[in-house]
Parts: sequence; C-alpha cells; structure tokens
Amino acid sequence: MDRSDKTAVIDELRGRFESAPFVVLANYVGSRPLELDAIRVKCEPLGVHFRVVKNTLARRAVVGTPFEVLASHFRGNTGVIFSNEDAQAAAKALREIIKENDKINVKVGFFDGTVLDGKGVAGVADLPSKAELLTRLLQTINEGPRQILGVLQASGRDLAYLLANHASELEKKG
Repeated sequence: MDRSDKTAVIDELRGRFESAPFVVLANYVGSRPLELDAIRVKCEPLGVHFRVVKNTLARRAVVGTPFEVLASHFRGNTGVIFSNEDAQAAAKALREIIKENDKINVKVGFFDGTVLDGKGVAGVADLPSKAELLTRLLQTINEGPRQILGVLQASGRDLAYLLANHASELEKKG
C-alpha cells in the first residue's frame, strides 16, 4: 500500500468516525474471511458499516477527533462497527452478530462522547428507539394543555352537576 492509498484510507476512516454517533471496536480472532463478509452483508441493510481496519491507520484516523480515546484499543485483530444515526439499531445488530458468531468479542464502544465496555455497548441496544423517544416527548408536551383543558372544563361541568342536583332536590320537595 503506497502513501496515497494510506492517506485515502485514513481520510475515509476519519469521515466515518466523525459521522457515526456510535462506534464499536470488536475482536474477531479465529473468524474466517467468509464469516466477516457475512457480518458485513448483514449490517449493510441496517445502515451499519463493518470494516476490518489496519490498526496503525485507524490510530492515525482518530487523532484530533473525539474518538482519540480509542487509539489505545487499536491492537490485535480489530473490526470497527460504525452506526448510522440510529445507534440502537447498530447495537441490536451487533448483539445478533455476537449471538451467531462467538468468535466476535466487543473490545470497547464509543457513544455520545463516552467510552463503553461490553456491558455498556449491550446497554445501548436496550435503549428506547428514536421513534419511541419522540412519542414520549409528544405525550409529555401534550399532557400540560390536556390538564389545563380538564381544569377549565371542570368548573362548567361542576356547575352543571350542582344545578342538576339542586333541580332534583326541588322536584323531590314538590
């Protein structure tokens, strides 16, 4: 690999690191190339990118980025999983990959500025999806006006009940 090829790989990796909110470094010792290709193919429809990286190039790619804290973890056989904007989908895909291939092990993850261990990466998969969070947000926003409307309607409703009770008492008395 000549210098220009290395520079292109470093630039491509840096772009992937900077655009991915969730990144996982995985160890793939003992996996065959066909198994790694199967992982790559499984990840593509989810918008998740799996790539086996050369450690020295990856260390250079993260220099000057928030991902620089991962530089010490680029040793041994390293595969990198880059998420799209949905980190939860990437974490769930990784969970399925690990279930199917016991040779894949999580070294470390990076999510929202935080370095995660294997349990932390699994925890990202358990987070609610973006759609669920948006639904909860809308419910919370709508709850205030709904309660105000209930309070405003209560006074009229209470007055109507009071008048109806008074009318029924008058009817009883004759």
